[in-house]
Amino acid sequence: MATYFSSQVALDVAVSAAQKYADLIVDHDPDDGAHVVPGELRRFLARLRLLHGVPFSYLVADSDLLPIESIRFFYLDRAWTDALIQGALSVGTVNSSDRVQLESLYPRVRDEVDEEERRVRLPGGEAVQQGAAGPVTGFVLRSRAVSGWPGLHVRAYRQELGGPDDAVIPESDPRRIKLLRMERLAPAVMFVLFDGIPAVVHIEEPRQGIQFGVHLNPTNDPNRFTSTTTARAGDTTLDVVPKVDVPVPFRPGSPGVIDILALNTALINTAGTKIGPAVDAAEFALEMIRFPYRQVFGDPSLGGPPPIELVFVPSISVAKLRISFEEVFHP
Repeated sequence: MATYFSSQVALDVAVSAAQKYADLIVDHDPDDGAHVVPGELRRFLARLRLLHGVPFSYLVADSDLLPIESIRFFYLDRAWTDALIQGALSVGTVNSSDRVQLESLYPRVRDEVDEEERRVRLPGGEAVQQGAAGPVTGFVLRSRAVSGWPGLHVRAYRQELGGPDDAVIPESDPRRIKLLRMERLAPAVMFVLFDGIPAVVHIEEPRQGIQFGVHLNPTNDPNRFTSTTTARAGDTTLDVVPKVDVPVPFRPGSPGVIDILALNTALINTAGTKIGPAVDAAEFALEMIRFPYRQVFGDPSLGGPPPIELVFVPSISVAKLRISFEEVFHP
């Protein structure tokens, strides 16, 4: 992102952010300690720092940069967001004396906004992380998964934990990286900011409720699928319960409808499932549980954040951008 921000752009962004912030004000200036910046203004500037109210065209300059079914990871240039804050504050200056005074106070203002930045999104019951603000990273996801599952989970880690409990580790845990912002900017576009540089990012289907399903496996025939469900063998002596694939039959002439009775028989007859001569409703439901799908981004073998040269890899040529801009300005 560019480090230059014109005064007109800063003014437009400030007006837009102020309009969206007005409905979020709960208290108007609580006595929350000694600060140079009043609480209400401090919270507004922190949200502005996290790009609340910034038009999407300033974040993604061309639609070719975010094609359908794509995800784009990025680093946020703090010089760029600091310039945005300075532009918003400069709206209140009238003469050169005001600007000199604001310039002298800005280091203190920046420290207070850094502190407030971590309070914009507070997970319930967790302590606010302290310390100087670090690098901010994030991603923009454009996918049908965003519109299909509005409650997607996003978690970032400093290392791949690889355990079954990684989803329940609180954000205050040092192995996790705090989410500064997570918002759907459009029905199919999600915008996320992290308080640090993650090594691994998990995007997972919502965990609310119970999901049932089978796994579909394409065959050589593009018009047909084979399907399996996974039976749990129930060997509690192992850390990981062994699993057995069971073929799932469909009703004749109805490839999308499972034959429940035939599947029940398959569960009983498949070796290794350790299921007796009968399967009751509760056990059948247990075997049909399908855990939420999780997409993992990152290379756990790196042992830390990826090298910067692996992050900034151009995915669109300058020549293609030139064609796009020529179509806009010279149709």
